[in-house]
Amino acid sequence: MGRTKTQIKSEITTPFMANENLAYKYGFSVGASFDAEFSLLSLENILFEIMALALFVHEQFFDQHAREVNERLANEKAGTLPWYRTMALRFQYGFDLVQDKDYFDNGNATITQIEDSKIIKYAAINEAEDSSRVILKIAGEVNGVLTDFDDPAQVEAIEAYINEIRVAGVEVTIINYKADKLYLNLRIKRDVLLFTETGMDKLVGNYPVNEALQEFMKELKFNGELRLSALIDKLQLIPGVLDATLLAAESSWIDPALSGYGVPQPIFISKVAESGYFEIVTFDNISYVV
Repeated sequence: MGRTKTQIKSEITTPFMANENLAYKYGFSVGASFDAEFSLLSLENILFEIMALALFVHEQFFDQHAREVNERLANEKAGTLPWYRTMALRFQYGFDLVQDKDYFDNGNATITQIEDSKIIKYAAINEAEDSSRVILKIAGEVNGVLTDFDDPAQVEAIEAYINEIRVAGVEVTIINYKADKLYLNLRIKRDVLLFTETGMDKLVGNYPVNEALQEFMKELKFNGELRLSALIDKLQLIPGVLDATLLAAESSWIDPALSGYGVPQPIFISKVAESGYFEIVTFDNISYVV
C-alpha cells in the first residue's frame, strides 16, 4: 500500500536534517525539525513538497494497477466464483463458442452486433448454504429497467452456455426471476409551501418522493443489500420533506413451487432480493402530513 504524502515528505526531510554538512551550511542543529527551521514558502520546502507529491501520485498509480491486476486474476481464474460471474456477462446470444474453448467465435460480426448479443447485463454469484452448488443470478435490461429473460429461446441458450463452460462436477443453479416486489408504507411530513397533500411539487408539478425512490432502486447494486435506513436517508435529502417515517416494508418473490409470487414477507433492517433486484409495486401507500 502506498505511503501518504506526509510520510513521504518526512522520509525525505529526516535524513536531510540529520546531515551534518547541511546543518553547518544552513545553520540548524543536527536532527532538528524541518518544519521548525524552514518556512512553508522556502525554496527547500517547496522542492520537497513537489518531490513528495510526485512520489505519492506515482505510488497511487502502482496501487491502482495492483488492484486491477488482482481483480482481473480473480475474475479470470477458472472455477472461482468471480469467474462464473465474468463468464455469464460474456454470454453472446446467437453466437457459438469456439470448439473446446470458453469464448465465442465472432467471425465477421460488427462491434455493434457483438455488443447487442451480450444480453446478460447483470450477474451475481453465490454458493448454496445447504449443498455444493453455485447459484448464478442474472438479469437483462430494457430501456434502463432490469428485467428477467422470458424468451424461451434465450433461456435455452443461456442454460446451454452455462452448462458448457461450468467446471466438471459443479452444479450451477441459474436464478432468472422477475423482480422481487417491494411494498412500502411511508409517512412524509411535508413543507406546505413546496408540496401539495398528494406529494406533488407545487412549482414543477412532479412527485419528488416517487422519483427519489425510483432513483434509489436504480442506485442499488444488483444483488446488493436493500437497507431501509439508507432509503429513509435518501428521502430526507429532498427539499420539501421535513421528515420521513417508514411504517412498513414487505417484499415477495417468485416461488418455484407456486409458479408465481409468494405471500409478502416483512423486511427488518435490510434484505437482499431473491431475484437480485426489486421493483416498487405502488406509490399509493405514501401519505403526506403536516
